[in-house]
Amino acid sequence: MPNVLITGCSSGIGRAMADAFKAAGFEVLARARREADVIALNNAGFHAVLLDVNDNAALLTLASHVGELDVLINNAGYGAMGPLLDGGTQALQRQFETNVFSIIGVTQAFFPALRKRKGLVVNIGSVSGVLVTPFAGAYCASKAAVHALSDALRMELAPFGVRVMEVQPGAINTSFAKNAGAQAELLINEQSPWWPLREGIRARSQASQDKPTPANEFAADVLKAVQQSQPPRLLRSGNGSRALPLMAALLPKGLLERVLKKRFGLAGSL
Repeated sequence: MPNVLITGCSSGIGRAMADAFKAAGFEVLARARREADVIALNNAGFHAVLLDVNDNAALLTLASHVGELDVLINNAGYGAMGPLLDGGTQALQRQFETNVFSIIGVTQAFFPALRKRKGLVVNIGSVSGVLVTPFAGAYCASKAAVHALSDALRMELAPFGVRVMEVQPGAINTSFAKNAGAQAELLINEQSPWWPLREGIRARSQASQDKPTPANEFAADVLKAVQQSQPPRLLRSGNGSRALPLMAALLPKGLLERVLKKRFGLAGSL
């Protein structure tokens, strides 16, 4: 029986992928950072363990108990929303620790197990790493970094037979927008120079729920790609996952910026 380790399985696309892979006959090693979620996953028939992907010691301990691994899905992450200068370097660092640094930490820890099975690393990026928007700069930058790291890892792991696939979701029907909105509200305050533009910030935090694709459909796309003899280097799935990168590639930068500034309330002056 092939096995897959998925981080960030509490809900959303992580849980949907866990369900899809389990139904397809995989042994699913599900990881979550809240005890209640681990209990729920175990009750649902998964092999679930409490794990903070930023805890290197816990990663190494867990990896020592996993002898061989067919698929590793680096899914843990969140979306920091709000003006870059309001969040500052601390918010940027927190965003990169979870969305970017953890990919290297998790993959490094499980590389010996992946090498034994000539396995596959799947990194969950985002179309936001291709089409950069205002009020999501930290998130967009983190997903652009995921793209760069995936390309580098693909070449560096090739001699060992370990493959790398990046997934760039579009709008998926999950709790991402709810969590992103909560993140935005932590920054929105009357002392911010962007206070008059707060509705634009809120609109950006909810943009991922614009006609979203069901999470189970996204998970089915990922499963199908993983099961191919030669998984694609890049998989795009979900509403906007193809149109938005195409827009970023074809529209002149100045025009694209004007469109985005108008969309999120930045067309005027303060």
